[in-house]
Parts: sequence; structure tokens; C-alpha cells
Amino acid sequence: MRLLAATHPLHLTYCLNIHPGESREEVLAAVRTHAVAVRDAVGRPGAFGLGLRLGRDAAAGFRDPAARRELRESLAAENFYVFTVNAFPYGRFHGAAVKEKVYQPDWRDPARLAYTLEVAELLAALLPEAVDGSISTVPGGYGADFTGPEDDAAAWQNLARAALALADLRRRTGRLIRLAVEPEPDCHWESAAAFAASWSAWRRTPIALRRLATASGAPAVAVLENALDTHLGLCLDTCHSAVVFEPLPAALAALAAAGVPLVKIQISAAPLARISAETLAQLAPLAEPVYLHQTRIRPANGPVLRFPDLAPALAAARDPALAGCELRTHFHIPLGLDGFGGVGSTRCELDPAFFACLRGGLCPHVELETYSFSVMPEPLRAQGVTASLAAEYAWFLAQFGR
Repeated sequence: MRLLAATHPLHLTYCLNIHPGESREEVLAAVRTHAVAVRDAVGRPGAFGLGLRLGRDAAAGFRDPAARRELRESLAAENFYVFTVNAFPYGRFHGAAVKEKVYQPDWRDPARLAYTLEVAELLAALLPEAVDGSISTVPGGYGADFTGPEDDAAAWQNLARAALALADLRRRTGRLIRLAVEPEPDCHWESAAAFAASWSAWRRTPIALRRLATASGAPAVAVLENALDTHLGLCLDTCHSAVVFEPLPAALAALAAAGVPLVKIQISAAPLARISAETLAQLAPLAEPVYLHQTRIRPANGPVLRFPDLAPALAAARDPALAGCELRTHFHIPLGLDGFGGVGSTRCELDPAFFACLRGGLCPHVELETYSFSVMPEPLRAQGVTASLAAEYAWFLAQFGR
């Protein structure tokens, strides 16, 4: 849906990665059934924006012009419009163990580039007139896989090629699409500040920029500069920022100082808890086998403790020395909840100042993202996915309208 259309247009949606969508058929089914139910439950008049999730197989399924036409017709029939796509998970995302595989192939691999550009071609065919598009993507790759500067350079070369290709797509179609790198805990870029520093090292350093222009095949440095500034930026996921203890004002300040475009914001929340026997027992059901739940514990003194998943963090948290310390884990919980039991929610960091920034034109695309609904403990999903998403919209719109 479109908000503040008179001054700073903001497009709001939810991400369809909460529904199964591994194939063309599943994507169409999600649009025709789940999205319709969510729209009706939200009850807002006018065109309803959708954030598609397209993995490799689903994107390939829409190569055929007839398949694209079928999708466009399905969207038009329900007064839906697509302005953003989640192209983070390349492969299967539901019903099987994902964990670290969600980052593969990463941005060092030409397969990631080819897949992303295929998604961009489809998005260009779906965008309404006068609406720009965005695509969120992996933050380079999983941190443990990046062992030296050559890995960083390889990722940037393919990101530069993507930006140049998106510039060409705009020339061919008239559609402006931006690629949005989404920082995530334990990844090559796990925070907005980390990506901003990397952006500055490549984009603002003349020698590095010339080297990148040569490696990416840009006809001139100025051409690459324009492509990067116009077609590459950041997707700020508020759950991820909270887990790594990056306050939103600090994240926004780092992006502004480096000149990184803020392309998309994913509004999401993580569990937070003061460590006790009670809260550890309440967090234990979140240590499930499908998704990766990177976890941080902030002691009273000393550096933040980092854990690759929730299970080892819970084991470490039994140390009496950590009693009362704050634990945050990468598990997207519904925005409609302020917590459960003794466990709170990082939605408390989405404060009036943040929503004032949104109303002031901070970012054109906002997406509610709670993909982990299907693996939540039963009490947290008892109301069903449609009612849960409607409650998320209600909470967001109430905060946004204050």
C-alpha cells in the first residue's frame, strides 16, 4: 500500500517468504490465496503492495512470457502491485534445513549475479508505472567463508556488475531497480556500519574505484560511480540490527556519513531476554533445525559474546556468571507481540523517533518480514498466519500514524 503519497511516497508490504513459494505454481498460489486473505484481513482500501520471494527455481519458472502474463493478470485481478522482491534465499527456504545454506551461492559466485539479474528482469516486467523497484540480497556471504581481501574484492566485482546491468535494464525498460544488500549477524557485512565502511573503501577511494571499474568491465569510472550510486544500496533489517546491538540511530548515521543509499527497510523483531532459568526454558523451543539463529549475549563487563546458533548460546548461558545478562537471537517474531512469558521483543527499539524518520521520507520501501512463523512454538502461532500478519500491519500503521 502507498502511504504519504502527497510528499514522501512510501510503499508498505509484507514479504511472501512467510508462505511456501519454491516454484512458479507455489508463488501463484501464494498470491491468489494467502495474499488475498491477508489483504482482506488488513482491510485497507486501494492497491495492495506485495513483496515477492523468488528463489532460483521460481524465477526460472517465470521466464516464459505466458507465465509472466499469468502472474501479471493474477496481480491485476486482485488489485495487487509488486514493488520489491526478496532474492536472498537462492534455493529451498521452507520444509527443509536451511541454516548456512541460505547464503549460497554468495556474491563471489557468478551464479548469484545471474540469478539476481533474472529476478530483476521479472521485476521490471511487473512494476507499475512511476514505481521504482528494489531487490534485497545476501550481505556478501557467510562470514566464515570470507577469509581474505580477495573474497571481498570478488564480491564487490559482482555487485558492481549487477549495478551496471541494472543501469542497462533501466535504459532498455525505463524501470529503475535498486539492489539492496541486507546485513545479517555473522555475515561478511553483519551491520549497517560494516557495509558503510566497505562502501567507503571501494566507492570513495579513487584507486580502489578504478580497480573495481576495470574488474567489472565498466567503460569508465564515472559510469560505475553512477551505477553504484543509483542501483546499489542497503536493506536495513531491524531484527538483524537489534541482534548485533547496532542501535538504529547509529546505523542510519553510518549510512548517511558514507553516502550509502537506504533502499529498503525490513521491519522485524527479535526476542530479547535477561538470562534466567525461566527465560532459558522459554527460549529453548526456538532452537529449531530449519533456520540459523545467530545469538549474542551482552555481559555486564567485557565484549559481546557471539554464537553461530541458539543452541550453543543456551548451553553457554547456563553459566551462573551470565545470569541477568541480555540475550538476543536472530528469530523473527511477530510485531504484534511485545514478547512472550519473560522474553521481550526488540520492537521496543522501533520508537517514535524512528517512525518520525519514516514519515519524513527516510526510505521508499518498507516490508514486514516474519518468515519464521512456521517454526515458531505453537502458542506463538495459534491465531494463524493471516491474523498474525494483520496484527503486524495494525501495529505498524498505529505507530506510523502517531
